[in-house]
Amino acid sequence: MSGETNISKLIQGMSPKLNKGEYVFCTVDDISKIDRKETICEFKEKEGTTIVIARHRADELNLPYGFVASWITLMVHSSLEAVGLTALFSTELAKNNISCNVIAGYYHDHIFVDRKDSEKALMVLTAMSKFENKGEH
Repeated sequence: MSGETNISKLIQGMSPKLNKGEYVFCTVDDISKIDRKETICEFKEKEGTTIVIARHRADELNLPYGFVASWITLMVHSSLEAVGLTALFSTELAKNNISCNVIAGYYHDHIFVDRKDSEKALMVLTAMSKFENKGEH
């Protein structure tokens, strides 16, 4: 399955879900020192490998971080070729002064927001979906 590409259907079906826990972005020089089962994701950059990991585990590993995030998953199966979904929800979050860091998985989009903004972000995303479901533009 390649996922949904229709922007209206994507917004209607977002069904944002707040995952339990706190998450942080860290950078490591040697990824082999990290148990890959514990990372949410990783991205190799020339300066080091960025990992997203549960805050409590980063603390146990003495990994430095600054941004503590909540993790929201959009439960709709979005296509990696879909156009506009990220732009729409990130714009709406920005209108509400909420920073977001987005990671696209094969099945879902994952949004990391400052933990203090998690409930507000969930309300904004849910309102977008309800607004679209009513056919209002």
